[in-house]
Amino acid sequence: MITLYTSRVRTVLDRLLAASAIQETSPPAMPPGFSFEASSSQERADAMAAVYMPISARGGDLLYSLVRAIRPDTIVEFGLSFGISTIYLAAAVADNGKGHIYTTELSAAKIDAAHRNLLEAGLADQVTILPGDALETLRQVPGPIGLALIDGWKDLSLPVLKLLEPRLAAGALVVGDDSSFPSMADYLNYVRDPANGYVSVEFPIEDGMEISCRAGLHSEATA
Repeated sequence: MITLYTSRVRTVLDRLLAASAIQETSPPAMPPGFSFEASSSQERADAMAAVYMPISARGGDLLYSLVRAIRPDTIVEFGLSFGISTIYLAAAVADNGKGHIYTTELSAAKIDAAHRNLLEAGLADQVTILPGDALETLRQVPGPIGLALIDGWKDLSLPVLKLLEPRLAAGALVVGDDSSFPSMADYLNYVRDPANGYVSVEFPIEDGMEISCRAGLHSEATA
C-alpha cells in the first residue's frame, strides 16, 4: 500500500489543500503598517501565522517520488508552515522504511497546527520539528543530509543552503520551491553556477521547482 494514497493521509492533505485554495481567493489581512521587506523573520512569521503558503499537490507528488527514489537517511525542510509538504515527505519516508525529517518553523501557531496535522495523518514519528530561526535551528541537524527542501522566506534560501552545504551528502538533492519568484534570483544564480558544485534544472510545476544535485564537490558531511 502506498501511504500517500491511504485515506488517513489523503483526508488531511485534501482538507489542507482545499483550505489553502479558498484562502488564495480571500487572503487574511496583514496587521496595520506591516511591511514584509522591513520586518524581521519573526515578525513575518507572526503576521502570516494564518497563511498557508503551501507546496502544490503536484509538487508534493514530486517530493514524494524523489524521496522514494533516493532513499535518504536525513531530510531537511526549511519552511514547515501547516505541514503540507512535510506530510508528502513523511509519507515517502514511511514507505521507504528508513529516514527522518528535520523541519523548522518560527510561528508557534503553525508549529501546533502542523503537529496536529502530522498526528492526524499518522506520520508524526517520521518528523522532528525544530522551533525557531532556521539559521540557528538547522545547525543542530546531523549529516549527511540526503535531501533538502528550501521553501521558507525566499531571501533566506541561499543563506540556509550555505549553512547546510558542509553536511550535504555527495549526490544530495536540494529542492528550491517557487523558483519563478524574482526573490529567488540569488539562490538560482548560485546553484546554476557549475563552480559551486551543482547540476541544476528547473522543473515546471506551478511556481517552479529548482532541483539541484550536489555533484561536483566532495562533501564534508559526517554521520
